[in-house]
Amino acid sequence: LYNQIKEHPDMEFIPRTFIFGAKAAAGYKIAKLTIKLINSVADVINNDESINGKIKVVFIENYRVSNAEIIFAAADVSEQISTASKEASGTGNMKFMLNGALTLGTMDGANVEIVEEVGKENAFIFGMSSDEVIGYENNGGYDPMQIFNSDMDIRKVLMQLINGFYSPDNPERFRPIYNSLLTKEETGCADRYFILKDFQSYAEAQRRVEAAYKDEAGWAKSAMLNVANVGKFTSDRTIEEYVRDIWHLEKVKVEL
Repeated sequence: LYNQIKEHPDMEFIPRTFIFGAKAAAGYKIAKLTIKLINSVADVINNDESINGKIKVVFIENYRVSNAEIIFAAADVSEQISTASKEASGTGNMKFMLNGALTLGTMDGANVEIVEEVGKENAFIFGMSSDEVIGYENNGGYDPMQIFNSDMDIRKVLMQLINGFYSPDNPERFRPIYNSLLTKEETGCADRYFILKDFQSYAEAQRRVEAAYKDEAGWAKSAMLNVANVGKFTSDRTIEEYVRDIWHLEKVKVEL
């Protein structure tokens, strides 16, 4: 989006703030470097006066419940973008839903259940299905280098990782991220999470978000439907299912 705005400064665009919240284990090199990249991207975008504040990037350090409470209440869109079949059913997206944020995500984890409750028309789903991902993992056939060589938007973004655009003091700083997407050098598997494969579908979903946001009444309706249909995710129902289906415990009725 930043590159598009730089190339087409007069393009219609609703100003947007992207909020990232994360922390990484001390030994998780790629995760630490990704956090560094987010902050480096923020330094470039937030200090570029030519884009007139159309995009802001914010990183919330040491993401935890106390600052999550602020983010959940503030967000219009909940980005849950794990590759299908890779993420457990977390609760963050449920909390966003409870606060009226619309889900932008893959059919993975709790997103599947959210879409079942609110309908696809009240969420923004993108990316491969779990079956497609598993098919590539089992049978091969995915080469991220083909996408790199044929998609000029993706190629430009990846080249910015290694040409000093976001790290002028050390152009090689983000080389490991670049390598992880295109070679087997960092992880033993090129683009193991199929990020490049899903990217254009993600970009298209972002365009749908912008179009939907312009419809104030429609957006309000979707937000209210998300809040109204979040009841399934109550802990009472969850514990009931654990007791019945996993722990196989007998109920104890307490006489008052």
